[in-house]
Amino acid sequence: MSTEVPRVDRRRLLGAAAVGAAAAPLLAGSGGASAEPASPLGRGRAVTPGADRAAASGWSALSGERVGIITNPTGVLRNLRNIVDEMHESGAVQIAGVFGPEHGFRGTAQAGGSEGTFVDERTGLTVYDAYGAGVSKMTEMFNTADVETVVFDIQDVGSRFYTYIWTMWTAMQAAVATEKRFVVFDRPNPVGGTARGPMMTAAYTSGVGAREIVQQHGMSVGELARFFDGEFLEEHAGGRLAQLDIVEVSGWRRKMLYADTGLDFVMPSPNMPTSDTALVYPGTCMFEGTNLSEGRGTTKPFELIGAPFVDHRWAAALEDAGLPGVTFREAYFNPSVNKHAGEVCGGVQVTIQDSDSFDPVRTGVEMLVTAKALFPEFAWRQDSWDTARPFWIDKLTGSTRLRTQIDDGATGDDVEAAWRDELAAFDSTRRKYLIYR
Repeated sequence: MSTEVPRVDRRRLLGAAAVGAAAAPLLAGSGGASAEPASPLGRGRAVTPGADRAAASGWSALSGERVGIITNPTGVLRNLRNIVDEMHESGAVQIAGVFGPEHGFRGTAQAGGSEGTFVDERTGLTVYDAYGAGVSKMTEMFNTADVETVVFDIQDVGSRFYTYIWTMWTAMQAAVATEKRFVVFDRPNPVGGTARGPMMTAAYTSGVGAREIVQQHGMSVGELARFFDGEFLEEHAGGRLAQLDIVEVSGWRRKMLYADTGLDFVMPSPNMPTSDTALVYPGTCMFEGTNLSEGRGTTKPFELIGAPFVDHRWAAALEDAGLPGVTFREAYFNPSVNKHAGEVCGGVQVTIQDSDSFDPVRTGVEMLVTAKALFPEFAWRQDSWDTARPFWIDKLTGSTRLRTQIDDGATGDDVEAAWRDELAAFDSTRRKYLIYR
């Protein structure tokens, strides 16, 4: 990894004066340190996403350039209107094309799906299918659309295996190849600024973890873009971005969760219905790598976990474990889709009681350890399409280590101890890329 301090480009600040007195300064690293008004919704301090700050300037940061926009239904202003619709109607932005990630630009596709390439009925703009696109395909799409500046505006949920940050990573590599300017309209990390969990290793990179970051990265997408630019692009794209600009969030602090921001939560994907889902997701998403249902096809995905062979003993064992900030209710559910669809599953509902002390990754590990110990039917999911790396849990956690430790009878404390040093090293490396206090 590079140890070079990130560059501050001449336009990284993106026209603070043009945004006007209503917006906090856009200085990278300031973290919107000026005083903020109370939230009009009564849910804490007012937080203003980067897109709203850019809109307040009449989109002046993008004037005179052909803009390609990577976004989805979460790319909204505080009035809940999509930025593409707002830009198009304003006439102030020359939109060259829109690029849809997993689930699509309008959000109609399920997990692992996209909307394809199409002409958007509302705006008449071409929407390109960016989900699963490699660097060469993304480069081709940028060239076809004749893009000069690439804008990324998607609400991330703070977990390595959520694919939107890897769409951004691919787009950044394509921007290096085509010498495009790259702009991030930043948004809060809904699970806060704490990094947790094991590191991805090069041997297990995939679409759910393309580069070496930890499981809960604890950064905004703007901070991640700075990290990717400083740590990975030179090696993997042959150079850094010609220009990287971050339109910062004002009013957000690293300890704030989404419920503290005063912002409405727009579902970033069909199985991420609430900000509470995002809080448990860095841990319970690991159950995608098992034969237990992770709650897809229920109203509480990633909060309801179970299988037909699970009974009341699991909830009791988890309560006895005394994990901080969380309780486990014995629960029964019948998923409508995905694993065990149409079958009654026994299991638990994960309920956060104290978000300050709750550690989702450590909680997920304890859930895996106890499920493996209690139920002989427990198994790791295997994928026939990847015979060299068949276990999905290895791709989710970054290596074979967690799986083999649990198979060998390790405790949750043992599993957590194994990643402590690599987490500390990552936490140290990322500090020079952080923007918010």
